Amino acid sequence: MYNFIDKLRLPFRKERELFSSLYSILGFYPKDLQPYRTALIHRSLNMNRSNGINNERLEFLGDAIVGAIVADVVYHHFPNKKEGFLTEARSKIVKRDSLGKLASEIGLINLIKNSNHSHSHNSFMGGNALEALIGAIYIDRGYPYCERFIKKRIIDKLINIDKVAYKEVNFKSKLIEWTQKNRVMLEYKLLDETRDEKFNPMFEYQVMLEGIVCGQATGYTKKESQQKVSKLALTKLKSDHAFMDSIFSAKSERTKLDEDPVVGIPIFS
Repeated sequence: MYNFIDKLRLPFRKERELFSSLYSILGFYPKDLQPYRTALIHRSLNMNRSNGINNERLEFLGDAIVGAIVADVVYHHFPNKKEGFLTEARSKIVKRDSLGKLASEIGLINLIKNSNHSHSHNSFMGGNALEALIGAIYIDRGYPYCERFIKKRIIDKLINIDKVAYKEVNFKSKLIEWTQKNRVMLEYKLLDETRDEKFNPMFEYQVMLEGIVCGQATGYTKKESQQKVSKLALTKLKSDHAFMDSIFSAKSERTKLDEDPVVGIPIFS
């Protein structure tokens, strides 16, 4: 490999080091280092410069490419699964914290250029850089090399697709646990039972806390629908303080007793 690098006559030691590091990550030699240099520049480095270069444009490009390739992978890996399952499986693989862990595993995180204070406070930096790297591969080598990198260097080596796809956070169980600890009245209500264009059964559920509607969701099974609407409720409780206040005000009106201390919202990803 070093003989090949010598033949390129890269003028600076840092360029030679970058070329070598990229080869170990990508499994092939870049033709043009420039897009890769850009992919490794976090926006915090040039935040105060009006024309500062960073990796956000490449991240935008890489995001679309990653989504398409992972969609192809899960489509062929699960030939008998419906669209909803495939969408969920793809989203679990490409979600930002998952990409961040992958960036760390392949050593990409160590190449990112950023302001001294930003690295420890930006959990998305690695995932963003990985998407930008995919964008750089596309600019440098085209779509086939992106596909080869994602499938051979990432998915085949670092991801157990079945384990990721079937991993399930039981949002309904977490919501029930929270309502029991806080003595909040919980109700699931079946709103509609229909069929889609392919005549598959569809169930629409609504969840209410202390009689206040938290949201509604549709799924191909009652369990799927209840899981989705439970996630909506937990997200709303976590992010909307006014909504939570209204829940406990309604509880107070119902019980006419002092409210119990609020137990923290369950942590989920």
